[in-house]
Amino acid sequence: MNLLNKKFFLNPTLDVAKALLGKSISIGKYQGIITETEAYFGDDPASHGACGLTKRNAPMFESGGIAYVYIIYGIHHCLNFVCDKEGFPAAVLIRGIHIFNNDDVLKLDGPGKICKFLNIDREDNYKSLLDGSFITLYDNENSVKIKSTPRIGITKNKDAPWRFVMEN
Repeated sequence: MNLLNKKFFLNPTLDVAKALLGKSISIGKYQGIITETEAYFGDDPASHGACGLTKRNAPMFESGGIAYVYIIYGIHHCLNFVCDKEGFPAAVLIRGIHIFNNDDVLKLDGPGKICKFLNIDREDNYKSLLDGSFITLYDNENSVKIKSTPRIGITKNKDAPWRFVMEN
């Protein structure tokens, strides 16, 4: 398996969101695969970057290959992978991961559940996705079938079909 590199994260957001499905992920003692993502970028009204650069959304404006971690509802952390070029706000929300635990598969469905289980919080904001110090991502070259749907839990631009789910 090859590590995902900077070039992977410099691609357009929709491409990265789809390409992440089925990729292997390692965080601490846990290994699994990414099963669900959502794309947020540019002037999309649901994107944190649509209002311009702020202290909160600053990671979205960086060059792809870092984490963007924020809090929603004052309690849930959300893990995003920044993508695309520097200066263009773009990130992929990680909504689903299947964790392999001995012979069992733990299905983490929802960004809050993912961060809680994996102990991801604001301290992980800006961390590299490329050097293995926080998260290690592998291209295991799995062929996956992708289903596209509207995103979940938003009110602005809610019909955009930018939620991607691994079907197999």
